[in-house]
Amino acid sequence: MKCKVPGRHSLFWKLACLLVAFCLLMIWLSWSWGRYMEERNQFLSDEARSTLTRYAAQAERAWQLHQREGVDTWLRHMHRREKGWVGVIGADLQSLSSHPLTDKEVERLTFLRSPDWPIHKKSLPWMRVPFPGNPSAGSLVIELPPRFLPGRYQVFWRVITNGVIPGLFTLLLCVGLYRLLVVPLNHLREQANAWRADQLHVRLSSRTTNRCDELGELGRAFDHMSERLQTTVALQQQLLRDLSHELRTPLSRLRVACESEQDLEPLRERIGREVDGMQRLVEDTLQLAWLDTERTRLPDEAIQVQALWEMLTENASYESCWPQEQLRCSVDASCWVRGHLNTLAQALENMLRNAIRHSPSGGIVHLGARRDGNYWHLWLEDQGGGVAEADLERIFLPFTRLDGSRPGDGGFGLGLSIARNAVQRQGGKLWAQNTGTGLRMNIRLPADAERASDSVIA
Repeated sequence: MKCKVPGRHSLFWKLACLLVAFCLLMIWLSWSWGRYMEERNQFLSDEARSTLTRYAAQAERAWQLHQREGVDTWLRHMHRREKGWVGVIGADLQSLSSHPLTDKEVERLTFLRSPDWPIHKKSLPWMRVPFPGNPSAGSLVIELPPRFLPGRYQVFWRVITNGVIPGLFTLLLCVGLYRLLVVPLNHLREQANAWRADQLHVRLSSRTTNRCDELGELGRAFDHMSERLQTTVALQQQLLRDLSHELRTPLSRLRVACESEQDLEPLRERIGREVDGMQRLVEDTLQLAWLDTERTRLPDEAIQVQALWEMLTENASYESCWPQEQLRCSVDASCWVRGHLNTLAQALENMLRNAIRHSPSGGIVHLGARRDGNYWHLWLEDQGGGVAEADLERIFLPFTRLDGSRPGDGGFGLGLSIARNAVQRQGGKLWAQNTGTGLRMNIRLPADAERASDSVIA
């Protein structure tokens, strides 16, 4: 089974970009923020370094001015300021004050730390700060004051770094996924709920249908399905209303005929005509409903239009008593189309009957054709006077009869609706236009590639 590569606008790439960006952002945050927090929690602050350097400068000035007495005076002052151990030593690690170092203090001098070093121990370390003016002359040694010990808010910053900030970025990721996935799905759910409430006119917003990914395709499919469902339901409701209206008149005539006291033979003939009319009405209505609801493509075959026309005109001449000379055809044997024979025959028969019904008794009905690329353009012309331009599309609606617009009577206004649906089911197109003397029904059908030629038939 082959795996289909996602398209350029696929939802896959949006999700991939969002997740990759989130992962890279978290990696960058972990690295940069981790280094920042390490400096905050393991190194002395600038304030602490500045204070220790100032203390070292004061000790250096006391040594330069008054030697050991000055250092002793300064140390007494420092002992009142800082509670920890404070000393001043020379380059030979000996005390520059009048009080020598004890063995324990000398031992601690081996673990002195520079103010620039990281502070890892929780206990207060001893810091060595060289004299700023002459580092080789001596150094200040001080037990780090507790207020300068880094990492006082270490737990708080760990919670912020490892909990709050990743949580906020994850929340942003969830918001992005929600807007990308859940919001359009909620719109689809709202439309489905509207259908359940019989609100078939509800459509998705353009913000959903204009998307180029799979959710946009799904939204457009939903809208198409909604439109199709609304059209089908409206057609069925209209058919039921029109059918009930059309059946009411013949049923009333049947009741009147049955209650009358006329002879049996005329009564039987009258009842037969009414029953035949109702049967034809019901059959045409059911067929129109089936053509409208059945969406599968009909099986097609090669059909010679000339042979089909000869068969249809023979039946039409017999039924209408029109001479076949008035049913003319300028389509030769090279006109082969692809379609379903029975369905195409019924469509042409409905149009032929309609043309005969609305043409004068001596009129001409003509079938012509010409090749148009991979299609055949057929047309059926009558001499019935045509219809108003505004009614050229309305005549294809079920139960549409333009009273007084064309001569003739009969029919229920279903023939052209059935014909258009039948032609469309075969991948064709049917439309009407006026010619000045009558109405032309245009049919566009796929040509049979094996048998049809490139000749143009006038």
